[in-house]
Amino acid sequence: MGEHAIKKLVILGGGTAGWVTASLLAKVLGKSISISLVESDKIGTIGVGEATIPPIQNFNAALGIDEGEFLKATKGTIKLGIQFENWGAVGQQYMHAFGSIGKQFPFCDFHHFWVRHRQQGGSSDFWDYSLNYQAAKHNKFAKVQKIANTSLPGIAYAYHFDAGLYARFLRDFSESRGVERIEGAVANVELDASNGYVKHLHLEGGQIVKGDMFVDCTGMAGLLIQKALGAGFEDWSHWLPCDRAIAVPSELTTPIQPYTRSIAHEAGWQWRIPLQHRTGNGIVYSSRHCSDEKAEETLLSNLDATPLADPKMIRFKTGRTRNAWQKNVVAIGLSAGFLEPLESTSIHLIQSAATRLIKSFPHQGIKQAEVDEFNRQTQIEFERIRDFIILHYKVNQRGDSDFWRQCQQMKVPDTLAEKIELFKESGKVFRDFDDLFTEAAWQQVLIGQGVMPVDYHPIAGNLSNQQLDDLMASLKTLVDGTVAQMPEHEQFL
Repeated sequence: MGEHAIKKLVILGGGTAGWVTASLLAKVLGKSISISLVESDKIGTIGVGEATIPPIQNFNAALGIDEGEFLKATKGTIKLGIQFENWGAVGQQYMHAFGSIGKQFPFCDFHHFWVRHRQQGGSSDFWDYSLNYQAAKHNKFAKVQKIANTSLPGIAYAYHFDAGLYARFLRDFSESRGVERIEGAVANVELDASNGYVKHLHLEGGQIVKGDMFVDCTGMAGLLIQKALGAGFEDWSHWLPCDRAIAVPSELTTPIQPYTRSIAHEAGWQWRIPLQHRTGNGIVYSSRHCSDEKAEETLLSNLDATPLADPKMIRFKTGRTRNAWQKNVVAIGLSAGFLEPLESTSIHLIQSAATRLIKSFPHQGIKQAEVDEFNRQTQIEFERIRDFIILHYKVNQRGDSDFWRQCQQMKVPDTLAEKIELFKESGKVFRDFDDLFTEAAWQQVLIGQGVMPVDYHPIAGNLSNQQLDDLMASLKTLVDGTVAQMPEHEQFL
């Protein structure tokens, strides 16, 4: 090995970001490098990221984690989608349900057939054809790979879980695979005068932690990537004006719903995430449009059970770190950027960044080309997710507050404006190659919030009216029949 080879990796910060990163690095690279994680019991974690999206199954599979053991250890439940309430107009709701809707046709998505059916007088709801949605609303769940006797895909799912228990679960996993945990808070970061790299961490107790490469998992503090190396920050709050959240757990209520709820209020929205032992709640809001006191009052007055702790305030700014990899430091988690938890992407971004780090991991020293490519991919990933989150705010149909009117009127990124306009005119949605969200996800938010296309794809005109009626009826029958045979969500748990 050369003198610049990466032999010792140090992760600064625990919580979900630190232990997710440690677990994957230990599993994949543990035989070739030494891994230490520095964290302090005195420093709390945000720990509200309790909802996930389906790619977490790939991450757990890569670690070889047993699903039953995982759900038991984290008090986890199943998540089939996110129900959005009051986002289109007050009193209306829809779901971003995971998985597909209807039947996929070559060159033409199913919603074009549904749009044509509606234009000809059909009254069916788009979500009548979503297996995930119908299972969610009936509090059902089963691992269905395909709808019986068809080629139609089955259920797609993710999880809700206690983020603190998840971090503990991954800590045990990591330590059993050789990760060294060092207790302590950082007093000083020493840089190498010759190249500006982080050289040592000086802990408050006097211990010095040396490393060849460092991963910053210190959350929004950004101790290494921002405070030591000044990587810079790109502010997106002009598109995503919410800048605060208040979180509070409440007592468990039954039945345990297999979906997240996002309930829009005058200046933001409230989440509700059901776990096996409690419910996670919080409100995300704009401090320019709502006082902290009013936000807390709104949150507490809308709980459906008794609070289990005092409300916890979190201040944030949406945006991303300009260089998630700078010198010999890689930022993962909130140190790399913050996107509000509207589409449950926080834990996914951690797992995706840890995966990207492994794919880009330097061998005989850090090369700028590797750094640049890592940063390019990170930027694209953040921007794609950013656009999808902005979409919810931009296409709201509310006129009841300055906040929502401002969101309607704001100029959005060109990448998003073009997508919205294309859908309005033609019903077409083209997923970018590296977009996390599927065409079906975009279709559900647009249709769910009242953006109905004026036209449909000509392929949808190939069926006769009777054939179209029969198609819609048979798909609905297949979905309803499959859901009827599923056990209750709590039975599965």
